[in-house]
Amino acid sequence: MSTPPVTRFAPSPTGFLHIGGARTALFNWLYARHGGGRMLLRVEDTDRERSTQEAIDAIIDGLAWLGLSWDGETVYQFARAARHREVAESLVAAGRAYHCYATPEELGEMREAARAEGRPPRYDGRWRDRPASEAPAGVKPVIRLKAPQDGETVVMDEVQGKVSWANRDLDDFVLLRSDGAPTYMLAVVVDDHDMGVTQIIRGDDHLTNAARQMQIYDALGWTAPKMAHIPLIHGADGAKLSKRHGALGVDAYRAMGFLPAALRNYLVRLGWSQGDREYFSTQEMVEAFDLAHVGRSAARFDFAKLENMNAHYMRATPDGELLAALEATLPFLPGGDEIAGKLDARMRGKLLAAMPGLKERAKTLVELLDGAQFLFARRPLPLDDKARAILTDAARAHVAGVLPMFRALDDWSAASTEQAVRDYARAEKLKLGEVAQPLRAALTGRGTSPGIFDVLATLGRDESVGRLEDQAA
Repeated sequence: MSTPPVTRFAPSPTGFLHIGGARTALFNWLYARHGGGRMLLRVEDTDRERSTQEAIDAIIDGLAWLGLSWDGETVYQFARAARHREVAESLVAAGRAYHCYATPEELGEMREAARAEGRPPRYDGRWRDRPASEAPAGVKPVIRLKAPQDGETVVMDEVQGKVSWANRDLDDFVLLRSDGAPTYMLAVVVDDHDMGVTQIIRGDDHLTNAARQMQIYDALGWTAPKMAHIPLIHGADGAKLSKRHGALGVDAYRAMGFLPAALRNYLVRLGWSQGDREYFSTQEMVEAFDLAHVGRSAARFDFAKLENMNAHYMRATPDGELLAALEATLPFLPGGDEIAGKLDARMRGKLLAAMPGLKERAKTLVELLDGAQFLFARRPLPLDDKARAILTDAARAHVAGVLPMFRALDDWSAASTEQAVRDYARAEKLKLGEVAQPLRAALTGRGTSPGIFDVLATLGRDESVGRLEDQAA
């Protein structure tokens, strides 16, 4: 029986949880859950100038909203700096790393010489074999890995396949800076080893890092985790994903009214496939997810497709659950705070009653809330341009003509009001729409709404009659 996998999501807290990071977290979470293992969270906050608590909070909040829980305590990389230094010094003691006293000026000269000769800038190894006795006074050294100079470094990647680099093209890179701070390369290797990570899943922009990190594992005599470098996400036009494509923070998708389940489903299909199947419950994702079906080419982010998937999820969500999701999201939606202040038990009941019609016409919670505005509107209702165009003098006369029939109804329901409108239209030799559209405009202030008879039933007799009286001829 195989050992349960341990994955990790390791964001840098220099900004919000963007959509690419969210997909990486999801893939790690699904892989761990599929194998009965654990996903760990490590905040890579070694860049002290750019790391912020606000970004850390946003990342954690974004993961929680997406429903991606992690196992154990969150690990903060900066807090482990002493351990990183200890490992670097152990490599020096073992002869696998060395102190380098090259000055910034010397390093600049190396870069300029390489540029002049058309070579990639690389450290020339001048302190690789020199004794410390030759160290210049007053220069704090860095620690560099004594990297192999011939042969090749190979990564057997579970998505990209075999990837190799000629060692002559990789220089002796820095493990510990002159101020004692570890580099990203060293910190990642030490943390993954100490945390027991068995599987790394990350963007393929880290593939070149994998070569250097593999050299650190070899120098330490540690077994490297398996690696899978997943393609990046591009826009629908094939260009690198940017804000105009949807490269926003996860918090922005919540504010745009997307459901976490829909976003999870959309993200899992960005680069991973199971034939033509589009929709997966979370449990179905866990059961089906593997790395064998992750493609090597960049996935394309299609905002319209995400909206359509969200619309599917909204229609499929039970009304009570959708209302609960809406209420939980109100603080983040445009105008949500105002609605939250009006959402007492009575209005909650009206919103729940209107939910079947509202969710059929909405792709997002923002659209759903917009469609529900008629429930919260105060008389006399403001009319939009379409409603004003509909409510001609003749249309207002039809509103007035229906009113006595509504007032006379013993039972107020969608069925009874529909029958009354049909009776009026038949008597006046009108099509149903010629009466229903003016009623819609008068009742909601808009040209579109849920089914008009559902609107009447939801608003109730008194409110409906009052709104119609306001607009009657």
